[in-house]
Amino acid sequence: MPEKAGGVPAHLVSGFFGGLASVCALQPLDLLKTRLQQAQESSLRSVLREVRSTRELWRGTLPSALRTSIGSALYLSLLNYSRSALARGSEARTRSSLLPRLQSYQNLLAGALSRAAVGLVTMPITVIKVRYESTLYAYNGLSEAARHIWSTEGARGFFKGAAATTLRDAPYAGLYVLLYEQAKELLPRALPATLLGADESGKLTAPASAAVNGLSAFLSASLATTLTAPFDTIKTRMQLQSHPVGFVQTLRCIVCEERARTLFDGLSLRLCRKAMSACIAWGIYEELLKLLH
Repeated sequence: MPEKAGGVPAHLVSGFFGGLASVCALQPLDLLKTRLQQAQESSLRSVLREVRSTRELWRGTLPSALRTSIGSALYLSLLNYSRSALARGSEARTRSSLLPRLQSYQNLLAGALSRAAVGLVTMPITVIKVRYESTLYAYNGLSEAARHIWSTEGARGFFKGAAATTLRDAPYAGLYVLLYEQAKELLPRALPATLLGADESGKLTAPASAAVNGLSAFLSASLATTLTAPFDTIKTRMQLQSHPVGFVQTLRCIVCEERARTLFDGLSLRLCRKAMSACIAWGIYEELLKLLH
């Protein structure tokens, strides 16, 4: 009988540490992406020239760590709950995972809805993170950033860019889960048997399982990130404005006053970060689940 994934605590712990590890390793890419997207006609070279020290590349790590670790724990727990409910007792699993196997539309739906819900919960931390990483605001600390947003914009300021974030995260997560689960099934068949190890029952060994899950996460995140890149640029622009600005207005401003290509500013950095982040976070998540189940 296939093994089942652990309960909610196992998913919370696995998701938390997977997210924490990824953000600590990749924060510089996130900071550079934010600064690249904040202004017109900026380039990676010009952004790097403005970085005063190596330490500055990790500016905003605390809010990023809070958002990503807590968000990852909540998202993966909610995702597992949603997928288990959709599986309706099915014990089908892929060879490298304890997670339930679903139909493509179910993976798409579970990923999108779970990410949209968690994205709204963590939105205040996201806004603080973006403002703190940017060079447009000279905050000396997170508490100062939070107080300034509250005093100048009120509670609404903490949810600026919520629509753009949902339009980015929900499709991304849905596509990612769909592609990730398909890749976990296809890769063991596509890769040479000499590269993979399996026991007598056909179950992949721990190193082979980790490799399949990590590669699946990397490939899936790369494609999903590219498709949802414009929403990330719009979201960042909206969150950096001190006055209310709408999604359509921001989109029109970018396309008409700049160029459509601007919607993909920071894609290379986001692509690199998201792909590696997914590889680290989901790889740790899946392997910790096996230890904790």
